[in-house]
Amino acid sequence: MTDEPRIEEPRIEEEQHAEETPVDELAAVTQERDEYLDALQRLKAEFDNYRKRVARDQQELAARAHERLVKELVPILDDLERALEAVAQHEEAQLEEGVRLVHRSLGDLLAREGLTEVETEGKFDPHTQEALLSQPSDEEEGSVIQVLQKGYKLGDRVLRPARVVISQGSEQRGAEQATADG
Repeated sequence: MTDEPRIEEPRIEEEQHAEETPVDELAAVTQERDEYLDALQRLKAEFDNYRKRVARDQQELAARAHERLVKELVPILDDLERALEAVAQHEEAQLEEGVRLVHRSLGDLLAREGLTEVETEGKFDPHTQEALLSQPSDEEEGSVIQVLQKGYKLGDRVLRPARVVISQGSEQRGAEQATADG
Protein backbone atom coordinates (compact mmCIF):
# COMPACT_ATOMS: atom_id res chain seq x y z
CA MET A 1 0.00 0.00 0.00
CA THR A 2 2.82 2.29 0.37
CA ASP A 3 3.46 1.87 -3.29
CA GLU A 4 0.16 3.40 -4.30
CA PRO A 5 0.71 6.84 -2.82
CA ARG A 6 4.06 7.00 -4.50
CA ILE A 7 2.49 6.29 -7.85
CA GLU A 8 -0.26 8.84 -7.32
CA GLU A 9 2.07 11.60 -6.23
CA PRO A 10 4.03 11.61 -9.46
CA ARG A 11 0.75 11.70 -11.37
CA ILE A 12 -0.32 14.77 -9.40
CA GLU A 13 3.02 16.42 -10.15
CA GLU A 14 2.68 15.54 -13.85
CA GLU A 15 -0.80 17.10 -13.90
CA GLN A 16 0.55 20.27 -12.26
CA HIS A 17 3.40 20.32 -14.80
CA ALA A 18 0.93 19.91 -17.64
CA GLU A 19 -1.17 22.79 -16.32
CA GLU A 20 1.84 25.08 -15.85
CA THR A 21 3.34 24.39 -19.27
CA PRO A 22 0.55 26.06 -21.29
CA VAL A 23 0.68 29.06 -18.95
CA ASP A 24 4.45 29.29 -19.34
CA GLU A 25 4.13 28.89 -23.11
CA LEU A 26 1.47 31.59 -23.20
CA ALA A 27 3.70 33.94 -21.21
CA ALA A 28 6.64 33.21 -23.52
CA VAL A 29 4.55 33.80 -26.66
CA THR A 30 3.11 36.98 -25.17
CA GLN A 31 6.60 38.25 -24.35
CA GLU A 32 7.81 37.40 -27.87
CA ARG A 33 4.80 39.20 -29.35
CA ASP A 34 5.53 42.27 -27.22
CA GLU A 35 9.17 42.25 -28.38
CA TYR A 36 8.11 42.05 -32.04
CA LEU A 37 5.57 44.82 -31.53
CA ASP A 38 8.20 47.01 -29.88
CA ALA A 39 10.67 46.34 -32.72
CA LEU A 40 7.99 47.11 -35.31
CA GLN A 41 7.07 50.37 -33.60
CA ARG A 42 10.73 51.42 -33.46
CA LEU A 43 11.17 50.56 -37.15
CA LYS A 44 8.07 52.58 -38.04
CA ALA A 45 9.38 55.59 -36.10
CA GLU A 46 12.79 55.31 -37.80
CA PHE A 47 11.14 55.15 -41.22
CA ASP A 48 8.97 58.20 -40.47
CA ASN A 49 12.09 60.13 -39.41
CA TYR A 50 13.89 58.99 -42.58
CA ARG A 51 10.99 60.11 -44.79
CA LYS A 52 10.91 63.53 -43.11
CA ARG A 53 14.69 63.91 -43.46
CA VAL A 54 14.59 63.04 -47.18
CA ALA A 55 11.76 65.53 -47.79
CA ARG A 56 13.70 68.25 -45.96
CA ASP A 57 16.88 67.45 -47.94
CA GLN A 58 14.96 67.66 -51.23
CA GLN A 59 13.54 71.05 -50.28
CA GLU A 60 17.02 72.33 -49.39
CA LEU A 61 18.45 71.01 -52.67
CA ALA A 62 15.70 72.71 -54.68
CA ALA A 63 16.24 75.97 -52.80
CA ARG A 64 19.99 75.87 -53.48
CA ALA A 65 19.43 75.15 -57.18
CA HIS A 66 16.92 78.00 -57.38
CA GLU A 67 19.35 80.35 -55.62
CA ARG A 68 22.18 79.41 -57.99
CA LEU A 69 20.03 80.02 -61.09
CA VAL A 70 18.80 83.39 -59.80
CA LYS A 71 22.38 84.38 -58.92
CA GLU A 72 23.44 83.65 -62.51
CA LEU A 73 20.47 85.61 -63.93
CA VAL A 74 21.30 88.82 -62.02
CA PRO A 75 24.08 89.92 -64.45
CA ILE A 76 21.64 89.48 -67.33
CA LEU A 77 19.18 91.74 -65.51
CA ASP A 78 21.99 94.32 -65.22
CA ASP A 79 22.58 94.08 -69.00
CA LEU A 80 18.88 94.69 -69.64
CA GLU A 81 18.96 97.77 -67.41
CA ARG A 82 21.91 99.14 -69.41
CA ALA A 83 19.99 98.49 -72.65
CA LEU A 84 16.98 100.37 -71.28
CA GLU A 85 19.23 103.29 -70.30
CA ALA A 86 20.51 103.39 -73.89
CA VAL A 87 16.89 103.59 -75.13
CA ALA A 88 16.25 106.53 -72.81
CA GLN A 89 19.26 108.33 -74.31
CA HIS A 90 18.21 107.46 -77.90
CA GLU A 91 21.39 105.59 -78.59
CA GLU A 92 20.04 103.01 -81.03
CA ALA A 93 23.40 101.41 -81.79
CA GLN A 94 24.03 100.84 -78.09
CA LEU A 95 20.48 99.55 -77.65
CA GLU A 96 20.96 96.93 -80.35
CA GLU A 97 24.35 95.99 -78.92
CA GLY A 98 22.84 95.77 -75.41
CA VAL A 99 19.97 93.56 -76.53
CA ARG A 100 22.39 91.27 -78.40
CA LEU A 101 24.56 91.08 -75.27
CA VAL A 102 21.58 90.13 -73.12
CA HIS A 103 20.43 87.53 -75.65
CA ARG A 104 23.91 86.01 -75.87
CA SER A 105 24.36 86.02 -72.06
CA LEU A 106 21.01 84.38 -71.42
CA GLY A 107 21.58 81.84 -74.22
CA ASP A 108 25.01 80.94 -72.83
CA LEU A 109 23.65 80.58 -69.29
CA LEU A 110 20.82 78.31 -70.40
CA ALA A 111 23.19 76.27 -72.60
CA ARG A 112 25.44 75.69 -69.57
CA GLU A 113 22.37 74.39 -67.76
CA GLY A 114 21.78 71.89 -70.59
CA LEU A 115 19.17 73.72 -72.68
CA THR A 116 19.28 73.00 -76.43
CA GLU A 117 17.05 74.02 -79.32
CA VAL A 118 14.84 71.40 -80.89
CA GLU A 119 16.09 70.49 -84.36
CA THR A 120 13.55 71.58 -87.00
CA GLU A 121 15.36 70.83 -90.25
CA GLY A 122 13.95 68.07 -92.43
CA LYS A 123 10.99 65.84 -91.63
CA PHE A 124 8.36 66.62 -88.99
CA ASP A 125 9.01 64.88 -85.65
CA PRO A 126 5.86 64.59 -83.50
CA HIS A 127 7.97 63.90 -80.39
CA THR A 128 9.70 67.29 -80.47
CA GLN A 129 7.52 69.40 -82.75
CA GLU A 130 3.93 70.59 -82.86
CA ALA A 131 2.39 71.11 -86.31
CA LEU A 132 0.13 74.15 -86.24
CA LEU A 133 -0.51 74.34 -89.99
CA SER A 134 0.09 72.38 -93.14
CA GLN A 135 0.48 74.22 -96.44
CA PRO A 136 1.14 73.26 -100.03
CA SER A 137 4.77 73.82 -101.01
CA ASP A 138 7.53 72.54 -103.26
CA GLU A 139 9.09 70.75 -100.29
CA GLU A 140 8.54 67.06 -99.68
CA GLU A 141 5.29 66.21 -97.89
CA GLY A 142 5.75 66.19 -94.11
CA SER A 143 8.81 68.47 -94.19
CA VAL A 144 9.05 71.47 -91.88
CA ILE A 145 8.78 74.60 -94.01
CA GLN A 146 8.54 77.28 -91.32
CA VAL A 147 9.25 77.56 -87.59
CA LEU A 148 6.70 79.73 -85.79
CA GLN A 149 8.20 79.27 -82.33
CA LYS A 150 11.44 77.56 -81.35
CA GLY A 151 11.27 74.49 -79.17
CA TYR A 152 13.70 73.61 -76.39
CA LYS A 153 14.98 70.47 -74.70
CA LEU A 154 16.65 70.16 -71.31
CA GLY A 155 18.81 67.08 -71.60
CA ASP A 156 16.59 64.39 -73.13
CA ARG A 157 13.35 66.02 -72.01
CA VAL A 158 11.32 68.34 -74.26
CA LEU A 159 10.50 71.53 -72.33
CA ARG A 160 8.55 73.09 -75.17
CA PRO A 161 7.94 71.57 -78.59
CA ALA A 162 8.83 73.60 -81.66
CA ARG A 163 5.70 75.02 -83.30
CA VAL A 164 6.02 74.53 -87.03
CA VAL A 165 4.27 74.66 -90.38
CA ILE A 166 4.64 71.49 -92.41
CA SER A 167 4.40 70.85 -96.14
CA GLN A 168 1.44 69.11 -97.75
CA GLY A 169 3.47 68.66 -100.89
CA SER A 170 2.96 70.72 -104.04
CA GLU A 171 -0.50 71.70 -105.24
CA GLN A 172 0.42 70.33 -108.64
CA ARG A 173 1.16 66.88 -107.19
CA GLY A 174 -2.14 66.95 -105.31
CA ALA A 175 -4.02 67.77 -108.54
CA GLU A 176 -2.15 64.97 -110.36
CA GLN A 177 -3.11 62.48 -107.66
CA ALA A 178 -6.76 63.59 -107.77
CA THR A 179 -6.76 63.14 -111.60
CA ALA A 180 -5.14 59.71 -111.28
CA ASP A 181 -7.65 58.65 -108.62
CA GLY A 182 -10.63 59.95 -110.64
